[in-house]
This record gives sequence, C-alpha cells and structure tokens, in this order.
Amino acid sequence: STFPGYHTYSFVQDKIKQTALFDLLDLPHPRTRVFYGNRQKKSIIDHFNFPFIAKIPRGSALGSGVYLIHNEKELRNYLELTSPAYIQEYLPIDRDIRVVVIGHRIVHAYWRIAPPDEFRSNVAVGGRISLNAVPEGARDLALQVAHSCRWDDVGIDICEHNGRFYVLEANMKYGREGFRAAGIDYYAMMERMIDEGHI
Repeated sequence: STFPGYHTYSFVQDKIKQTALFDLLDLPHPRTRVFYGNRQKKSIIDHFNFPFIAKIPRGSALGSGVYLIHNEKELRNYLELTSPAYIQEYLPIDRDIRVVVIGHRIVHAYWRIAPPDEFRSNVAVGGRISLNAVPEGARDLALQVAHSCRWDDVGIDICEHNGRFYVLEANMKYGREGFRAAGIDYYAMMERMIDEGHI
C-alpha cells in the first residue's frame, strides 16, 4: 500500500469534492452550496445573506482564493473569477484550529489567530500560531473526519462557533509553520513514525 493513500491524494485542493464528502458522511461543516451556470448563480442571494464566504473551489491554497462577500458588486467580481461558484455561510470567528493527522493519530494541533481586520487565519496572510491547548472536541472531530474520509496525511481546519465544532476544510499540502513553532522536526517525526510502523 502507498502512503499517503489514494483517498488522500484524490481530494487535494478540491473543495467541491470535500464538501460533497462532508455532506455524505454527515460531518458538521458550515452550510455550503455550489452554484453551476448563470441561472443557478442568480439565485445565490436567495440562499445566502450578506456577508458570506466565496471560494475558488479548486487549486487554491494558503488563504488565497477566499473572499468575504458583502454586497452584489463584490459577488459579481467574484463570479467573474471562477465557475462554478462555491458559497459558504460566514461564521464570525477570529481563529481556527489546525489538526494534523498522520496515519491514525494526531501528531500536532494548534490555533491559528487571524490578524486584525482580516477574516482569514492562514499564516500566509499574517495569521499567528498559538500553542495553547486545543479543545478535546476539536481533536475528536479531526480524528472522526480523517477516519471517515480515509485520509492518512492531512491538516484539518476546524472552528468553534456557538459552542459547536465545524470542519472548514482539509489540506493535504499543509504548511510546516506550526511544527516549527512547536520545535517539532517534521522529517525526523515522519522517519520515526515509519520506523515504528505507524505509517
């Protein structure tokens, strides 16, 4: 068998496939809809109130291709960038949690805190890493997502909103900044996991 497994590779940077899987497996995630064609796109504002999140559904990473849409002009600008339209409810949060699952275990979990006046918490857009304890509920959800989706090398982004945890997305090409911040040598850790038969 290969590592990472086929299931992990087949969902790389494809938010549409990920969302379909979250729906299928009944995993808690922000309400999301994909709109194809002009007729469907005209109905976006019937389904979502401003502000909402709009994403480039395939190939974007590091916080690029994610927009907070406040009005119809911003929506029109977004629709010129991509098709189909990937629209998600906006949860007003100022931080999220990155949980890295390799094999069947959590190897690292940390907070990503958004900079002031920025809705994204990605380190690439100025997000700050915090090594404060991550709630058990977020760790449990990450393991449930990785296990249910059969992903064996993944950074899972989770947020807490109104006392509930939601999975935001999965990153198969996750950054190493959180490992560096914690003083974890990523490659030495991977070698050790291989030696011990965990992957």
